[in-house]
Amino acid sequence: MSEYHAYEKALTPEDLTRLFVQRANAKDADGIAALYEPDAVMAYPPGQQTAGRAAIREFWAKALPNMPRFEPEPPLPTLLSGDIALTSTPPKDGAGARAQVARRQSDGSWLRLLDYPELGRHG
Repeated sequence: MSEYHAYEKALTPEDLTRLFVQRANAKDADGIAALYEPDAVMAYPPGQQTAGRAAIREFWAKALPNMPRFEPEPPLPTLLSGDIALTSTPPKDGAGARAQVARRQSDGSWLRLLDYPELGRHG
């Protein structure tokens, strides 16, 4: 999708979380969508899945206006295997974790493939 080329790219898997926080606080749903592969899947809202970059953009476009400011969370060490990375952060409230699978793109940048924003909070 060419409309996403103007955004800063994640040069490391860890950049994805930093860029997500910046764009969420700017209420930029297009910018958030640009962090995901076209067929990415996000396990959100709770108990549901949002599949595809377009659906992820639509979800954030509706959700962001009502969300509080996002605070950066220090990442846990990235687990890397070739072009696949597992990134995670412990939420500040200590409940569960956030986990993402990212894939290195042909230009060397990284995009999210799978996103589990609230792993372990449900049930």
